[in-house]
Amino acid sequence: MSNRRAGERGGATAGRPARPRTPRSPGARQRREEILRIAMETFAARGYNNASLAEIADRAGLTQAGVLHYFRSKELLLTSVLELRDQTDIEQLGPDRPRGLAFLRHLIDTSRRNSGREGIVRLYAVLSAESVTDSHPAQEYFRNRYTGLRAFVVDALREAAELGEAREDLDVENVANAIIAVMDGLQVQWLLSPESVDMAASTERVVLSLLASIAPAKD
Repeated sequence: MSNRRAGERGGATAGRPARPRTPRSPGARQRREEILRIAMETFAARGYNNASLAEIADRAGLTQAGVLHYFRSKELLLTSVLELRDQTDIEQLGPDRPRGLAFLRHLIDTSRRNSGREGIVRLYAVLSAESVTDSHPAQEYFRNRYTGLRAFVVDALREAAELGEAREDLDVENVANAIIAVMDGLQVQWLLSPESVDMAASTERVVLSLLASIAPAKD
């Protein structure tokens, strides 16, 4: 096994999951953020399997050992990049998520914001597709992410029914799956042809059509 492969696969001590080192000095924190930004761009452009620590280290002006000083392994670097992406979404959502159908309207705003952050959208699209392959280190992350996202949408639809905004007999699980499929599919189309696809407008059309179809029957 080469040093490069050993470095990329190394990390946790047996029985204990590794965690990134927490830099103490402002300079070290800045360097860690720079590595994360470069890793995000590299994973988004090349995928996890085709991106190497050597490439990321070279772009950061470090040795592979220098990158591993902060993140211990390539797998842990990927996890940190995905956590950074989630933190961005959490900060934008705020402490209180919208309730009921307001959450579906919030998804339109999310699509509009995504149109201005191509790197994060590309990272998600590339790694989510790649994660279905055997033993991919991000597979559990994306499985959990889709489970959590479905739960968010299902809860919002159930709240809508309780608030009288939607029919009580709504098949919330299938509706949630359809909404997520539309948003993810639009992201791929937009990445391939941004001049031809307006994610926010298309998402809005789908959500507004959905709202009309699930509205409670009028007396």
